[in-house]
Amino acid sequence: MSTPTRNAGAADVPARLAEHKLDPVTESRAVRWILTTIALLFLALFLVVPLAAVFVQAFSKGIDFYFESLRDPDAWSAIKLTLLTAAIAVPLNVVFGLAASWAIAKFEFKGRALLTTLIDLPFSVSPVISGLIYVLMFGAQGWFGPWLMSHDVQIIFAVPGIVLATIFVTFPFVARELIPLMQAQGNDEEEAAHVLGASGWQIFRRVTLPNVKWGLLYGVILCNARAMGEFGAVSVVSGHIRGQTDTMPLHVEILYNEYNFSAAFAVASLLALLALVTLGLKLLAERRMSQSIRQAQALPHEAPVASIQN
Repeated sequence: MSTPTRNAGAADVPARLAEHKLDPVTESRAVRWILTTIALLFLALFLVVPLAAVFVQAFSKGIDFYFESLRDPDAWSAIKLTLLTAAIAVPLNVVFGLAASWAIAKFEFKGRALLTTLIDLPFSVSPVISGLIYVLMFGAQGWFGPWLMSHDVQIIFAVPGIVLATIFVTFPFVARELIPLMQAQGNDEEEAAHVLGASGWQIFRRVTLPNVKWGLLYGVILCNARAMGEFGAVSVVSGHIRGQTDTMPLHVEILYNEYNFSAAFAVASLLALLALVTLGLKLLAERRMSQSIRQAQALPHEAPVASIQN
């Protein structure tokens, strides 16, 4: 009589397991509330409060003083130089990022691993060291310094040096966003376009580029944010010539060291505002990129290639 009882109990086990599905979140509600509260307090203490303090200090002497600080000739020169540097560095990094990511993700060649490693180099080198590299190369006592001086060409302590240092510290951002995206998409669409007779430029313009446009925008946003906020490398090569080679971060440091706190926070608030706008664009790009990836996974691979014949 005992054996049928055990068999019946064993047969009921799957049914009981089906009735009581395990919750993937095993922590109790109290633990989840505590962890969420700690995370929110941490963000408020180290992110929201300092950011709010910047704007409070910026407007501490009134809105008239705020705009007067931004209209100051030295501040306006720093703003223009920052925008000029970003306007030069970001497009060049876009060209390099597209070329490098397309080569690494779509082709097999010798030195591919080395190129990938070199792209990551600015992430592992201190920005100050990267600035010193350019001083060693183009400074008065550098490798090319005497030749540059004899031809009346100045790179260090001038705008070209600031642009070069900014390009160095920002060039991985576009490539590093596009390489994994292109690798995940594979080469099927490009190979189909090649079979249909498309040239390399047509394949890139009508197949590859539309598939990575949101990832490209995401990389451009990150690159631009770093270019405008870079301090270490630019500080080394700029020479801190007030009104000529000071970018916005350097100008903030000068004003703060002069105890002109309200003016320093006014310029810093402009950088913070640009960071907030960048964050909003970043979230938009992430959302659109996720949508495009889901749509691409849902459609047949041959569909995007049809437009090449038009």
